[in-house]
Order: sequence, then C-alpha cells, then structure tokens
Amino acid sequence: MATERECLCAKNTPKPLPTVEPADQKVKEALKNLMLDDDVLKRIMTKFRQDVEAGLKKATQPTSAVKCYVTYVQDLPTGSEKGRYLALDLGGTNFRVLLIELCETHFEMKSRIFAIPKAEMVGPGDKMFDHIAECLATFLKQEHLDTEPISLGFTFSFPCQQVGLTKGILIRWTKGFQCSGVEGNDVVQLLREAIARRGDIKLNVTAILNDTTGTLMSCAWRNRNCKIGLIIGTGTNACYVEKQQNAEFFDEPDKGSGNVIINTEWGAFGDDGGIDFCVTDYDREIDKNSINPGKQLFEKMISGMYMGELARLIILKFTKDGLLFGGKSSPLLEEREKFETKFVSDIEGDLQGVYTKQKPILQKLGLGHATDADMMNIRFICEVVSRRAAGLVSATLAALLNKMGEPHVTIGVDGSVYRFHPYFHGLMMHKISELVDPGRKFDLMLSEDGSGRGAALVAAVAAAKDEAVVTN
Repeated sequence: MATERECLCAKNTPKPLPTVEPADQKVKEALKNLMLDDDVLKRIMTKFRQDVEAGLKKATQPTSAVKCYVTYVQDLPTGSEKGRYLALDLGGTNFRVLLIELCETHFEMKSRIFAIPKAEMVGPGDKMFDHIAECLATFLKQEHLDTEPISLGFTFSFPCQQVGLTKGILIRWTKGFQCSGVEGNDVVQLLREAIARRGDIKLNVTAILNDTTGTLMSCAWRNRNCKIGLIIGTGTNACYVEKQQNAEFFDEPDKGSGNVIINTEWGAFGDDGGIDFCVTDYDREIDKNSINPGKQLFEKMISGMYMGELARLIILKFTKDGLLFGGKSSPLLEEREKFETKFVSDIEGDLQGVYTKQKPILQKLGLGHATDADMMNIRFICEVVSRRAAGLVSATLAALLNKMGEPHVTIGVDGSVYRFHPYFHGLMMHKISELVDPGRKFDLMLSEDGSGRGAALVAAVAAAKDEAVVTN
C-alpha cells in the first residue's frame, strides 16, 4: 500500500493539462478579457501583497479590502493530541456535527449532516441558532453523550473578526445567508444562549475558527510543513501562519511559537476597486444579481457558487450574438443559475472530441440542437472560466508564499471546486510554479474532513496549552 507521502507526491505530479481550441476563433477572440496572462496576474499579486500588509496594521486595516483577521490560534498540532471533542461545522446550507476522538497518530470520527431550512437562512438569527442547538442535542442523545460535559470546537465559515479564541464577531453574511440580529454580534455567545435555552445538553464552546483554519490545522496534524489553509468551494478564503510581531491586532501573550494564524478573508479582495482592471461585464452582472452586491468580488470571480453562472452568462451572450446554437437559445439557458458549476467540471471531464457528459447537460437545458462545433466551443468556454479561476487563486497564493519567505510550504486545500474539477489541481500547480519566487518549494495537500477535525484540533491544542500553564 502506498504511504501518505507517496500519495501526496503522486497528487502533486499533475496529469498533463489539455490543450483545447474552440471550433470558432471568434469565440476565442470574444473571451480575451477572461484569459489572464502573467503580466495581469503579477499585477494582482502586487495588489494582494499590499492589501495583506495593510490588513495586518491597525492604521490601515479599516481601508484594506483584505482584512487579515487574527485567529488567536498560535500553535500547530504536534500529532500527539488526545481526547474526545465535539465539532460543529457551519458554512453553508448544510452543517455537520462531529464527534472526534484523537488518539495520538490516528483519529476516530462519527458525524451527521443537518440541513438549515431556507426560511431560517434569512430569518431571525436566534431561530437559526435554536435549530442548530436542537440538532446538537439530537446528535448527543444519539451518541448517549447528553449527560456528560464535552468541549466543542465551532467552525464558522463566514467573515468574522475574532477578539479571542472563543469570541467571533460576524462582519457580514455570505453564501446566501441573511439572518437578522447576527451581523456585528458574537456568534459564540449566540450559540451558547441557544444551548442554554434548551437546558438539556452540557457543551463548552472552547474555540471558534473558520474552515480555512480548520483545513490548515487538519493537514498540519499530518504534515508539519502545512502553513497555509485554502478553501475553493461554494466560497473561497485562505489563512496562513504569520509572525506575531507583524500582526498588530494580536494582543495576547505569546505561548511560545511566536506565530499566529491569520484569516485573510480574501473573498473581499477587489471590493475597493483595486482589481477592476480584470473585472468583466459578466462579473458585474453576477455581482449585481447577488444577495450582497459590491461585496466579495474576488469570491464571485472564482468560487463554486458563481462559476456555473459565469459560464451561463457567456454562453447566453454568445448565443444571442449568433456564435452558438445557430442563435437559438432556450428558456432554461435564459434562467439564472440553471447552468450549474458541476456542469463545468463534467464538461471538462470529457475526453477531447467526446461529449458523453456534455450532451445530456445540453439536452437538460433544452439545447439538444447543439452541433459538435457548439460543443467544442462550450468546452472552451468552460475551460477559460476554470483557468481564470485557477490563475487568480494561484496569483494570491504565490503572493502569500513570497511574503512568508519559507523554504517549503504545504498548502492544505479543501472545497468542491478543488476536489471535483478534473484539472484544477494541475492548473494551480502549473501557475503557482510560474509565479512564485525562485527557490520556493510548495505542494498542495487535499484535506480530509478538515473543518471538523481542525475544530477538534484547535480545541485540543488549546486544552494542552492550558494544562501546561496550570502544571507550570
């Protein structure tokens, strides 16, 4: 059986990227503004580095699009953490409750997925937290743990400003949420109040973190080089290990590492107009019709919540311009969000010249009249959308790697786009290699249950530090 290191090395030797051309060169010409060359990506790197530096400083953070919030997580796991912890992973329309037992070099995990009804995603915040507390109670009773106290690590994957390891202020909702009474408040306190209203479970919320920190911690448990956590899924964000002396908002005693994990909240990169030079009319259309216009611009250019819609807008315009389907559209093509991001991955997963996955997709959309030339063009459009997304992510990662100055950094990655797109990993490996400073080594490590295991690990590391302080 292959070792984990061998699997990681194999993963980081990407398969050759396809060279795809459209059937009609007019299609390629019309997509030029989405095909970012290295000069554009280097401009993005420069701007992102400037925004990160500004986000770390008290005087400039208020005007920086990249806020660089301190997470108060100072120490990475050693691999020797032990104990039983509960984790709550909230970051989308579904959330997970996990029971994790850490036993030195392995862990055991039980989990259950719960849904958040649409009405509660946009209703009063206390009702949503009551629903979460009810689901926690259901899980604990199922596991016969409702009578004993247990520590909970809370992964909350929305823009938050932490003012301690157990206090996080929601800056703004994203990903379709708009619960009232939560923005500007401490989500840990709201969860604690919901648990207290029930009175039937004993939970101690010992840490709050977002999914990027969870991913970093989960991967660092197995790989000590992991110092960046990345999410490319419904949304996107990254965190990284920074020196405490560079993080002006860090105001707690150094527990020995001299470092602290920084949550960049890079989804908002460009909200200040700083990357308008590469924003297209398609991006502006997506932003205008989103639940949060003018916010999370970078996220809307690359993440899974918007990638399919970006492809649909391009396909629809090209159809109306007579470049696709003989100018004949369909009602479903003209309906927002009907072209799913999954379609992009599936279409690119077909072998070149083969349309096994694409044909049923187009038929489902009422585009069964597509010719082979149309399908070649559709694949090219999907590829351009994917390559731009991978290029933008790679540019910001390269900027972080260059800033950190470490000789070798593993980037822990999670999210549906990275997991399921057939070439996203290879696109990132290729482009980061072109953009990063010479001599900087890196690799990409797929996280396994990063958010949940990471929450447990943050709680475990914090508990170990507290015990060491008491002992000493």
